[in-house]
Amino acid sequence: MMRAFVFPGQGSQAVGMGRDLAGAFPAARRLFDEVDDALSQSLSRLMFEGPESKLTLTENAQPALMAASLAVLRVLEVELGLDVRRDIAYVAGHSLGEYSALAAVRSLAVGDAARLLKLRGEAMQRAVPVGEGAMAALIGLDAETAKIVALKATCAGVDHDEVCAVANDNGPGQAVVSGHRSAVERAVAIAREHGARRSVMLPVSAPFHSPLLAPAADVMAAALAKVTLSRPLVPVIANVTAHPVHDPDDIGELLVRQVTEMVRWRETVLFLANSGIDEVIEVGTGRVLTGLVKRTAPDVVARALGTPADIAALHLLA
Repeated sequence: MMRAFVFPGQGSQAVGMGRDLAGAFPAARRLFDEVDDALSQSLSRLMFEGPESKLTLTENAQPALMAASLAVLRVLEVELGLDVRRDIAYVAGHSLGEYSALAAVRSLAVGDAARLLKLRGEAMQRAVPVGEGAMAALIGLDAETAKIVALKATCAGVDHDEVCAVANDNGPGQAVVSGHRSAVERAVAIAREHGARRSVMLPVSAPFHSPLLAPAADVMAAALAKVTLSRPLVPVIANVTAHPVHDPDDIGELLVRQVTEMVRWRETVLFLANSGIDEVIEVGTGRVLTGLVKRTAPDVVARALGTPADIAALHLLA
């Protein structure tokens, strides 16, 4: 059986994430301590106890989700004898989850991943003042139709130099647009004219994966230039290309581009399915990616792995 591990992005965070895992497995506790030390803050306490208002801040949610994912991975390695190189064919992560994926396959050190994600969250929030940017999910539209909607919304606001772009191609009938709030609101209205079943403004604090985050991309370029990236033990499917990336220089360049470009998740899942993957396991908190895999590639087994109960029921190496 060929397996891929995938790692969730922002929105999957919840107070209590990782707490039971840390209580049940010393390997998980050590991972959380490693991240706390790297950030010089008790991120694990925030994850375990909240408050939710602070955990959901982008600068905290991003490293927290990475820590939760890698804690699960460490438990699999220590308790079940998982060998990443032997047992996993590909890894991928949605948005910030790409950093989790890179750390999982030893392309990026855990401490560096935590610090980069903290910085990434801070830079994204600084790039656009709160309230000026927005994102919306367009349910029932494919990515190509969503691009037409975004273009119309942008053109309608050309006098104000407003931007709207497709941020995520998540799966069949689920695209997300991002940009100036008024442009995104126009896109929501235009989407109905193009057959969207529903359009939902998302509760986010910045217009992720849009050209408005170019200042954050510059910050990440400078930061990544100072970090050692290694050749991954297992191919990583990049968000920007939906294809494997191996070369450390290419990995860094794609992480910078990822800040402002679309997450090609539907294409990523199709690549995995077409490459012979039989099972996709979502590692960490939540089940968002599991649902997207099932909708995009129904013949591929998809499941989530994030709690002690999940691990107890797992026969990964059988």
